[in-house]
Amino acid sequence: MPKAVVKFGGSNLKCKEDIARIIQVVKNYGKPVVIVVSAFYGVTNYLVEALDKARYDEHVAKNTTTYLLNLKRETLALHIANEEKSNLILTEITILLDELERYLHGIALTGDASPALEDHVLAYGERISAVFLAGILQNAGIDTKVAFPESIGLITDGEFGTASVDFVRSTSKVREALSEDLIYVVPGFYGLSADGKTTLFGRGGSDYSAAAIARCIGAPSLDIWKDVNGFLSADPKTVENPVQIERLTYNEAAELAYFGAKILHPRTVEPLAAPHIPIRIFNIYGESDVNKPLSVVSAEKIVSKGIVKSVTYSDDFGILKLKGSGVGAKPGILAKVTSALHLAGINISSVLTSQISINILIAKKDLSTAYALVSAIELSVVGRVQIIEDISVVAAVGNGIAENYGVAARIFTALAKNGINVLMSCSGASPLVSYFLVGANDRIEAVRAIHHEFFETINPLG
Repeated sequence: MPKAVVKFGGSNLKCKEDIARIIQVVKNYGKPVVIVVSAFYGVTNYLVEALDKARYDEHVAKNTTTYLLNLKRETLALHIANEEKSNLILTEITILLDELERYLHGIALTGDASPALEDHVLAYGERISAVFLAGILQNAGIDTKVAFPESIGLITDGEFGTASVDFVRSTSKVREALSEDLIYVVPGFYGLSADGKTTLFGRGGSDYSAAAIARCIGAPSLDIWKDVNGFLSADPKTVENPVQIERLTYNEAAELAYFGAKILHPRTVEPLAAPHIPIRIFNIYGESDVNKPLSVVSAEKIVSKGIVKSVTYSDDFGILKLKGSGVGAKPGILAKVTSALHLAGINISSVLTSQISINILIAKKDLSTAYALVSAIELSVVGRVQIIEDISVVAAVGNGIAENYGVAARIFTALAKNGINVLMSCSGASPLVSYFLVGANDRIEAVRAIHHEFFETINPLG
């Protein structure tokens, strides 16, 4: 039977007790699995800063690798009493850190880094984690081997920063490479282009790595171990007593991730939906029973009693607004704008138009670039181009939202009762999402109001 793929994230790698829990979980599987691991908590951010500083400070290279080596040495000392075994692992990590130092030093000499070099440098956090965790598991008596994406043939489409796996080229290679009867530890976050360059899957992309590998080997499941209780009706930091969601469809999970839920990377379901490989979510701080997932994402469609399964929000979006008399009706305006944004690699999340306004929802990080691009285009009927950043997108997700009357009315009534103004809204773009824009200061109260309406009150429609 194919191995299950087990993903441990950076939130599982914070302290000594976390590593001990991972060892116990791996033992509880009682059979070989493929483990995909993220960088240690905070390491990717540290490398991003190092990349930036290395452009103008030649000391960053050495300081970065010294810090990372000490970090791993201290953690190893907590788990491995045998100095000889600990030094063997440190030797492997040092080889990787020496490579990293050379790359950072090269950036210091040139004052710049190509997208290919940036991707290569940022992947070292995961590479080091894989070597570290494999050594820890070997010391615990578990037959384990590191399998780097470059050695197993995880081939991508070559897009730097936002790559996708080329399953035609990867599947047979990965399946063969991970076929031995032992546990493999694979660094997540990256694959290799056809010409051998490191390409990242985007921030948080280790979930996608794990999903891609699960598809390649035909895994019975992708098991993701988090530090929270799976999918809930809302973030427990936002509402009291959120409801556990035991079952979701791939689309529900993807929409929740897209609109801000932190359980999965939004792209995780992409490789798994077609082969119907379920995603099982566990809490590393709860029971370590590998047969009792808290949430399961699969093709099974379940419409909940109240229709809405979860409410979430995201602060990652902003609006590029084009204003002018007749702008919404003028042929070619939107085409010119979207073409310019496409050529610049800026993704458009949504477009809402009226007679006098075109509102384009895009990532906040792209707003300034988008503004400059659109302002430079000759658009005769556009009187003003404006950026709106102080907003949040709030989304209610659940199968049946589009087909059941009264759901939208309940959402907007709940918001009105709490004095929350809706700046824009959209239903129908997806049959299982109703989302709307509110002022950033209103997002928490908006989530609470909707959650109260659907999960804390009795309503004849739900």
